[in-house]
Amino acid sequence: MKTVLLLGSAPMAAEAGHWPQAPFDRIVAINNAWRIRPDWTHAIYPWDFPPDRHPVAEPGQTLVTEDDFVPAQNAYGGFVYGGATMAYTAAYWVLHALRPRVIAVFGCDMQYPATGATHFYGTGSPDPLRADITLRSLEGKSARLMALAARQGCAIVNLSTGPSRLVFPRCALDDVAAAKPHIFAEDLVTQALSREADLGYTTPSGRYWEELHRFDAAQIDRLDALWLATVAA
Repeated sequence: MKTVLLLGSAPMAAEAGHWPQAPFDRIVAINNAWRIRPDWTHAIYPWDFPPDRHPVAEPGQTLVTEDDFVPAQNAYGGFVYGGATMAYTAAYWVLHALRPRVIAVFGCDMQYPATGATHFYGTGSPDPLRADITLRSLEGKSARLMALAARQGCAIVNLSTGPSRLVFPRCALDDVAAAKPHIFAEDLVTQALSREADLGYTTPSGRYWEELHRFDAAQIDRLDALWLATVAA
């Protein structure tokens, strides 16, 4: 089974340009992160990613677009439950398409300083901080992702050392190969999934913003809190 580096665009992400390829079998770059190192295996970006920033795939490299990641995230419940940031979407695609043993996340902490660089290339839009019904609890969404990965036998760890909105366990680069799936309260995970099924907030097209009238923010908040409780338990 594969060990995957999921690389974001935070300022510290540039450090990954100096890392050896081992222990990673695949390197998945989100949006602009393909510019950090040339040996990425997959580059993933949304429909509105500026064309002048699109990577060009060499042999052995794959571009991943909404045609790939929308059905992948739908396989794990969709965007309303999973969170509509490219970091979460990319992780669900990795779980679905690559079936990894470990996902090591770096540069995806969703922290943005008030001044100075917000991304490794300078300043950019803080996408996860936009007013969006799927992003009311970034922590709850990361707990859900980690729980569903663990059910699949996959560990998710965070390689960064700074502040983070992710609840993934921290991990040193040298320890990635030994990472184990987090142990969750299975009864709470089952309860959360049952509540999702009862709510029925699925959007097969991925365009959840066209159906906002269907979604109750208070119900989503309670669901996110339940996912967070699975980690605490």
